[in-house]
Amino acid sequence: MEFKDYYATLGVQQTATQDDIKRAYRKLARKYHPDVSKEPDAESRFKDVAEAYEALSDVEKRAAYDDVGTRYKTGAEFSPPPGWDAGFEFSGRDFGGGDHFDHSDFFEALFGHRPAGARGSRNPGVRAGGDHHAKVQIDLQDAYRGGHRTISLRIPQMDGQGQVTMKQQQLEVSIPRGIRNGQHLRLAGQGNPGQGGEQAGDLYLEIEFAPHKHFHVDGRDVYLDVPIAPWEAVLGASVTVPTPDGSVQLSVPPNSAAGRKLRLKGKGIPSASTGGPAGDLYAALSIALPPADAAPAQEAYRELAKAFGDFNPRGSLEA
Repeated sequence: MEFKDYYATLGVQQTATQDDIKRAYRKLARKYHPDVSKEPDAESRFKDVAEAYEALSDVEKRAAYDDVGTRYKTGAEFSPPPGWDAGFEFSGRDFGGGDHFDHSDFFEALFGHRPAGARGSRNPGVRAGGDHHAKVQIDLQDAYRGGHRTISLRIPQMDGQGQVTMKQQQLEVSIPRGIRNGQHLRLAGQGNPGQGGEQAGDLYLEIEFAPHKHFHVDGRDVYLDVPIAPWEAVLGASVTVPTPDGSVQLSVPPNSAAGRKLRLKGKGIPSASTGGPAGDLYAALSIALPPADAAPAQEAYRELAKAFGDFNPRGSLEA
């Protein structure tokens, strides 16, 4: 999909105040509203204008959009970078699109949908503080061992000149052993303060595992690609492989083919304090060929070719 320049859609500069954005939207909305406009593309233009206004009129969405926009130009191929929204603190348990109309794929890729249950005031007579939400990245090792981490958050807010600024906040957070990707931690009383002595809101931290060069995660299961030598695949071997909780020995059965998955039971993400089984670690085997960059190695391959002269690796392709 292409990156959308919401500022250009509204005809304002990136330094525009929130009042500037509101005035630009009202002017364009009157021009392109399908009920009154004679423009042939009025409906699609009105939808683009409404979407741009929804993104930029909300201080939190605008801050997130500006952060991503520093890395893209209008029309450039776009996909949200991994972890792009980690460290932002937003009101509600999550931030997302409204339900007024169908948003573009670009909008949905950035903002998604707001889940039900974001708490505001429980009734008109109570001014309890609203909940906040933030996505934070942790290392996969933290899910195995738990621990205490200092989390840095950026809180979008509007200054007296109508410009979006960022307030920095640091929190000490206890990461429980066995936490999963996508799980939420609730920090009671860390949301918006209540008014008139009423209860403060909560802060919900959505956990996201930082990308790892070796491991990827599915639920509680962890996957690892393990290269082995040809003779290890044929003859079998015991090889040392890493896990997020330290190295272990992996038994490779004889005649193991590339792509075979070996299961290490219970070596995935541990069970949480609430119970349930631990995950498993799956080692996917690949065959690593020794380089033949010297005469002795090349001769060894020639001898191998003689020894297996009848072997046809492309036999399955023949009719």
